[in-house]
Amino acid sequence: MQRQDKRKGRQRLGLTYNKLWKLLIDKEMNKGALQREADLSPTTMSKLSKGLSVNTNTLVRICETLQCDISDITEISKNPTIERKEDRSNA
Repeated sequence: MQRQDKRKGRQRLGLTYNKLWKLLIDKEMNKGALQREADLSPTTMSKLSKGLSVNTNTLVRICETLQCDISDITEISKNPTIERKEDRSNA
């Protein structure tokens, strides 16, 4: 079921990190190594794993660590696979 923005009647877009996980596999790197090398907190790693929003500076640090562009680790999706926590509580 697609989510609608109640205020404007528009479909909401979501940010996915699927490309990040694929890039880690290609670079033969696990999440723990990314966490250490990019100096990410366990909370931030949890948010990424759940598809939740993180700070833009965090995404930049990940890009610096992996030597890539932000478009290499994120993607805007019309059908995000993981709902945000607050969206679930409003259902």
